[in-house]
Amino acid sequence: MADNQPNMQTNTREIYSPGTRVRITQQIPMGARAKTTTVEGVIVRFSQEKTGSWYAHSKDDKLWLDRLEIEKDDGEHVVCNLDHYSRVEVVD
Repeated sequence: MADNQPNMQTNTREIYSPGTRVRITQQIPMGARAKTTTVEGVIVRFSQEKTGSWYAHSKDDKLWLDRLEIEKDDGEHVVCNLDHYSRVEVVD
């Protein structure tokens, strides 16, 4: 599902620019099945933030996550942690 998903080697700040309307689909593996959720809105902020988890040979020896904050049409703000099960599509 992650064919169009940028990774750390691409310039994700250009791809996830504020004001762009996107649809984010994420899957959570559950044994032989997967739960799928979708949220749509306008990008407010993209960031790469470290967590409290330790991860050897990474910046500051911490695990870093791509986080995309969007604003839905009803005004709600949603923060999505992007991973290889996430798909971000630009919506026209």
